[in-house]
Amino acid sequence: MKNKTLVISGATRGIGKAIAERFAREKINIAFTYNSNKEIAENLANEWSKKYGIRAKAYKLNILEPETYKDLFAEIDKDFERVDFFVSNAIISGRAVVGGFGPFMRLKPKGICNIFTATVNAFVVGAQEAAKRMQKVGGGSIISLSSTGNLVYTPNYAGHGASKAAVETMVKYAAAELGDWGIRVNAVSGGPIDTDALRAFPNYEEVKRAVEIRSPLNRMGRPDDLAGITYFLCTDEASWITGQTFIVDGGTTFGGKIG
Repeated sequence: MKNKTLVISGATRGIGKAIAERFAREKINIAFTYNSNKEIAENLANEWSKKYGIRAKAYKLNILEPETYKDLFAEIDKDFERVDFFVSNAIISGRAVVGGFGPFMRLKPKGICNIFTATVNAFVVGAQEAAKRMQKVGGGSIISLSSTGNLVYTPNYAGHGASKAAVETMVKYAAAELGDWGIRVNAVSGGPIDTDALRAFPNYEEVKRAVEIRSPLNRMGRPDDLAGITYFLCTDEASWITGQTFIVDGGTTFGGKIG
């Protein structure tokens, strides 16, 4: 794995940060994106470079403009010799999801469209650009982060849950068509993970209590819980795994509903 390169979207906090650092510990170079806080991103790049002896660099990306992935990868080409792994992780929150996060009867086309753009369209364009580079080095691994919100009812999550179902289907199609290039494509579906994004939900405490009750492990998920499976899916040990969705949820999808 040493000297290979991971490209990951949204790695300045939460799940993305945990995944990036997991790869960095294995001496894998990291090209990662951020949305707005350049200082935090550059500090992380410097920290990982010094701590793990790798090349790490941050790039600005607006996930609501997925077509700009083409320009992003052109910049990455200047700084890194190869691309071996791509993780589509970045999400949107705040004003961008107004009309997409809420009860079914309050959903609005623009909000839903934004969620699908950031989840499905961004995965497609990012994976296409990554695959072009992976073909040149004999293959690679592409992963989309998903969530169990398309399996278990979660209040106000219809827009997000529907987009996760869509991206998991897109993963299967990508896997079927990229296998000839030696590229494997999978999804990692997390149950409720204790991140800043989840804590921004108005019913966070309700969800947290419900998860702790539902999980046989009696706790919320943590970002590191998704980092391990994501790394594994990029190793040779997972060389015959493609087109799959791996659920990492602490056992919470078995049974009723959250909330």
